[in-house]
Amino acid sequence: MTTLDDILNAPHPASDWILAQDCAETGLHPDDIRAEMLRRICEMRASIERGLSSDARSITGMVGWNAKGLWDAPDALGAPLLRRVQAYAMAVNEENARMGRIVAAPTAGSAGTIPGALIGVADHLGIPDERLVSPMILAAGIGKAISKRMFISGAAGGCQAEIGSSAAMAAAAIVELMGGTPRAAVHAASMALMNTIGLVCDPVGGYVEVPCVSRNAFYAVHAVSAAQLALAQLESFIPPDEVLGAMASVGRMMPAALRETADGGLAQTPTGLAVTARMEGRKEGEGPGGMIELPLA
Repeated sequence: MTTLDDILNAPHPASDWILAQDCAETGLHPDDIRAEMLRRICEMRASIERGLSSDARSITGMVGWNAKGLWDAPDALGAPLLRRVQAYAMAVNEENARMGRIVAAPTAGSAGTIPGALIGVADHLGIPDERLVSPMILAAGIGKAISKRMFISGAAGGCQAEIGSSAAMAAAAIVELMGGTPRAAVHAASMALMNTIGLVCDPVGGYVEVPCVSRNAFYAVHAVSAAQLALAQLESFIPPDEVLGAMASVGRMMPAALRETADGGLAQTPTGLAVTARMEGRKEGEGPGGMIELPLA
């Protein structure tokens, strides 16, 4: 089982080591894996472009205009990287809310974090998609190492498991993109994880919309922040695999009401309950709340 410590001690660049491990495990040729990863990057970019150009509402009407609204608005803070990363992340998740095509990375609910952070940084610096393949391979290796220690679904471990994993993957990928060492990449992932521990999963009505869309914008920036620290040679005081173990432990302690059931947090606010009632065709205050099924057609 590959651990974060294994990746930390891998030869530079870590993505080559992860690629060799994957080829040995699957029997696939490295060129085939790289080609597939580039295809997925292209899918991510396509979902960003669709999301930035649309203000169509989701089925619930809770989201759909946020990414385009931010992208079209004046850059009030004069922070083009921040704005780009946030808009890209929300574009992907609003496409998901509209039932559009996205790349789960590692889940649909956290799908905007990696493209928002990695593609956002690359576009800000004028780096072509072809150079994102190796960082994405490293991100996949980080995600795989995380998944061996804990579940990555909000239903199993809270939002920390989903958005924490995606932020860690994105942070490590940015470090590799910028020429950072495997050690720096893994410590970026660790800092992203340790500052997500305890985050609950409380989607309003059970839909992956509120707070999920804006949460991806925040945690894409979180990933960039972790990468910035690691590239300056700052490190996690707690060793990366211990951080991961702590997050897994917190996930097991988290009550079911805070693990994607819509029985706690924002989902149980008066507004959240009103949305649930409306989507279930009930009057406010009537009947059961909690998770509800989203029609596919």
